[in-house]
Amino acid sequence: MPGELLRSVVNVNTVLRGSKRTASTMSSSPDLYLISENDVIYEQDIIRNAGSIKPWLDYANFKRQHGSLLEQAFVLERACTTLPRSYKLWKMYLELRTKHLERKNPAKFAAHYVKVNALFERALVLLNKMPKVWEMYLQFLMQQPLVTTTRRTFDRALRALPLTQHNRIWALYKPFANSASGETAVRIWRRYMQIHPEHVEDFIELLKDMRQYTEAVKKYIEILNNPRFKSKEAKGPFQFWTEMLELIIDHAKEIKTGNDSGIDVEKIVRSGIERFADQRGILWVGLARYWMNKGEYERARDVFEEGITTVMTVRDFSIVFDTYAEAEENLISLKMDEAAARSDKGKLDEDADLDLDIRMMRFEQLMDRRPFLVNDVLLRQNPNNVAEWEKRVALWGANKAEIVQTYTDAIAAIQPKKAVGKFHELWANYAKFYEEGGDLRNARVIMEKAVKVPFKSVNELAEMWCEWAEMELRAENFDRAVDIMAKATQAPRRSNVDYFDETLTPQQRVHKSWKLWSFYVDLVESVSTLEETKKVYERIFELRIATPQTVVNYANLLEENQYYEDSFKVYERGLDLFSYPVAFELWNLYLTKAVDRKIGIERLRDLFEQAVEGCPPKFAKVLYLMYGALEEERGLARHAMRIYERATRAVSDDDRMDMFNFYITKSASNFGLTSTRPIYERAIAALPDAEAKEMCLKFAEMERRLGEIDRARAIYGHASQFCDPRTNPAFWKRWEEFEVQHGNEDTFKEMLRVKRSVQAQYNTDVNFIASQALARSQQQSESSLPTGDSDDGQDKADAMAALERQARAPMGFVASTEAPKGSSITKPGLQEPVAANPDAIDVDVDEDEL
Repeated sequence: MPGELLRSVVNVNTVLRGSKRTASTMSSSPDLYLISENDVIYEQDIIRNAGSIKPWLDYANFKRQHGSLLEQAFVLERACTTLPRSYKLWKMYLELRTKHLERKNPAKFAAHYVKVNALFERALVLLNKMPKVWEMYLQFLMQQPLVTTTRRTFDRALRALPLTQHNRIWALYKPFANSASGETAVRIWRRYMQIHPEHVEDFIELLKDMRQYTEAVKKYIEILNNPRFKSKEAKGPFQFWTEMLELIIDHAKEIKTGNDSGIDVEKIVRSGIERFADQRGILWVGLARYWMNKGEYERARDVFEEGITTVMTVRDFSIVFDTYAEAEENLISLKMDEAAARSDKGKLDEDADLDLDIRMMRFEQLMDRRPFLVNDVLLRQNPNNVAEWEKRVALWGANKAEIVQTYTDAIAAIQPKKAVGKFHELWANYAKFYEEGGDLRNARVIMEKAVKVPFKSVNELAEMWCEWAEMELRAENFDRAVDIMAKATQAPRRSNVDYFDETLTPQQRVHKSWKLWSFYVDLVESVSTLEETKKVYERIFELRIATPQTVVNYANLLEENQYYEDSFKVYERGLDLFSYPVAFELWNLYLTKAVDRKIGIERLRDLFEQAVEGCPPKFAKVLYLMYGALEEERGLARHAMRIYERATRAVSDDDRMDMFNFYITKSASNFGLTSTRPIYERAIAALPDAEAKEMCLKFAEMERRLGEIDRARAIYGHASQFCDPRTNPAFWKRWEEFEVQHGNEDTFKEMLRVKRSVQAQYNTDVNFIASQALARSQQQSESSLPTGDSDDGQDKADAMAALERQARAPMGFVASTEAPKGSSITKPGLQEPVAANPDAIDVDVDEDEL
């Protein structure tokens, strides 16, 4: 090789020196004309460094800038021949040749493309581990209409390159497969799935496009059977189920099923129904649509029937039933169109007409069954739902056989402890069904079974016994009804059973049911003797289950039969059982009846003393008033006054004022006005300030009527300590009127002095000052702002400013923003002087005296 290069260079030198060559010499070296004078340097550099790649790269770069395409190819061809393992040289050469054919039609320039393909093949002889060369070659082949050659080249590339480089090849291979389509694409993707199964969703889409529906379904099955599969598109298992089901339904006739394909559609859908319990309706509909698309309408009907009888929710039932009804309607309309077409042609087909009649009858029957089917769904959800069983009985109307069967099924299905609703009413209605039919014997059999049922609560069992007794009463079997209730309430003489002990059965606790005893005693009272009734009442008291109503009823019964003392004893037994506030109602009734009976006064006094002893204050008023009324009517007045005096101490604070007023009224009517003075004094001492003020005014008015002016004035003076002149002007106005009418100048001055003293006292009270300042600031803000507006911050600021002014004021001085009444002095900030009161009494007051 160096010898050839040397000879080439010699020949080039000869040409450059101008030596003439013969035609035969030129023909023997046809490429020498591609070497110009400027190439001598690069040629000599190549000769000197024959095994180096750098001279060739420099030479190629020079030709890229200054040479033609042919000269570039000439240099790179020589370079790749000289250094066949150089990746750089081959890459430059291949890029040059492929770029030259970039925009040329591969069919028109097929010969040129073949030459470049051969060049790639030469390069790959020694560079078959270079993925870039393979990529260039494959991209070049993909431009040519050579599907088989391209596919085989892809396969060679995958075999030649290591596994870590396959992604680069598959990035080209997948688009090629999609463009190739057909069986080629499917086989290529199958190979790809062996390495990258996570891209199965793309493969499924390809299979759908290729109409390979059977294989697409198999891929869906593989996805659903692989719990570790993670979708690139974030799809869930149910979404894959839905897509697969839609594919199966839409292409039911094209998908191969059976043992050969391994696809059992019905088995697949049923497994989905078990897996996705909340989507059963959609899956049942899908399976039925599959059979309809295959033309097997009877199997589709069977699926619909199974669906509406097995779904667990009303929503799923509605989906299946509506689809079922729509399918039947469409099929009937199709059959009717066919019948109309036959009639137009004058043809008769009795079998087809019979089939149409049968289908219409089935559809009507289906619509009639809908309420029962909905009821079935609700009962499948909760077989312990009593209300739904009652609805089912009502749906059967007058069908007695089905009603009996429904009751039987309900009793067998419902677990008493888990029953939702009133289970005893189901038993009672079952018995009433036979009772209304005149079969009382079967009704009694049902009742006997019902009272043995372990109901959820004692109350239900008691209701059941009562229903049985009422049934006998309706049949006018009164003695039998009493015997039934006696049996229901049968219990040991001393029963220690706790009515609320849930560990015991209702049958063990029912004898302590108040509802049961209440019905029993009413029944005995209605149909039996007084002695029997008394025995029942006594048994109630022995079991300690009596209620206040029981006590009242028993006492009224005895009173109606003129057993007055026994009725009083019943009240006393009731009072032993119950404390306040229930005891108050019993005492009220007991004492009222005892007073009406006119029993001995001493006995009545003992009863009233027992009643008021330990009585809460809020109930004491009524009892004391009754006690006092008794003494006034049958005893002594002074005893009544003593009782009223005790009442003023015993009643609650809310009733004390009223009690004092009543006491004063009674004392005045019995012993005169003067006898009320100590009562008034004690009331003023016992009552709170606001009520004491009112009592003082009444006391003063009484003394004024008696002519005790000085005593009345003293009372006003005592009451003044409760009344601030600014907040209680009515009191001071009343005292002023009193002094104007009964006083003189000295007493009036004393009144004014007291008034100022009281006002000064309130002015030094810190709590009072704060409350008054806040009240004044609120009044000012309300007068300055529109209605409904307020400013809490300004109120607080005004209150604090008033307090500060009061603190800075001299001792005894009250800060004010108003001029004294009757004065014409105008203070800064006031618009006009305040007019004096022309009706005021002109009293010469010496400040030193005040």
